[in-house]
Amino acid sequence: MASTRASHALPWLEPGDPFPPVASAWGEHDPAPGLLAAGGVLDVPTLLSAYAKGIFPWFSAGQPVLWWSTDPRMVLRPGAFRLHRSLRKTLKGLLAARRLEIRFNHSFEHVIRACAETPRDGQDGTWILPAMLQAYIRLHRAGAAHSVETWIDGDLVGGLYCINLGQMVFGESMFSRQPDASKLALAALASFCLHHRIELIDCQQDTRHLRSLGAETMPRRGFCQHLEQALRKPTPAWDFDPVYWNHLLNKPSSSQ
Repeated sequence: MASTRASHALPWLEPGDPFPPVASAWGEHDPAPGLLAAGGVLDVPTLLSAYAKGIFPWFSAGQPVLWWSTDPRMVLRPGAFRLHRSLRKTLKGLLAARRLEIRFNHSFEHVIRACAETPRDGQDGTWILPAMLQAYIRLHRAGAAHSVETWIDGDLVGGLYCINLGQMVFGESMFSRQPDASKLALAALASFCLHHRIELIDCQQDTRHLRSLGAETMPRRGFCQHLEQALRKPTPAWDFDPVYWNHLLNKPSSSQ
């Protein structure tokens, strides 16, 4: 039977209002599955509260702030990351030639601006609007948002940014200026998570690209249960040691 929630008004949040329970988000038969609420503000306390509950903001120009909690949830288990044969060859070659460096938080603002400017298939614009960009810069300065950067021959050629609370990592967006640069950043993040025993990277949205790299869906209920446990664990230090690559390089390669 189709849900009737779509005929109800979407909860509107005033600054400081608590979020509705994630189970009240619109379902698969509603116009926007996963949509939970609108309004509120993008300040640091609100964003931290949202992520701690499995909620994230996502909206386009001309819309109010929209808050989501999708079901199922797209996640990447770091151990399931697919280091395809061609990417493994690229990585090993760059490391052997000492051309590749992974940096964390060296150029966060550059990374998020590059993500905002990167064209996306099937999208006319970006969801990283100026208000979102400034919100995540503030979140970075508060110590919760991080950049994973791919530097080749001394140039920043790709990367991603994410949120970290406890032992939970929430991936946000990637960019690439040369082939495989964003995949190398994600591979580095997976290696970092394996080293620190972080079990899930939240990917939010189900895409074919993420599936090709090993991501899969899981029920929101299970995701939120895992999140609750992960928040109780200590946050790792955000730095990258090249030895972390061994977590992936010592695994059999995936065919492509």
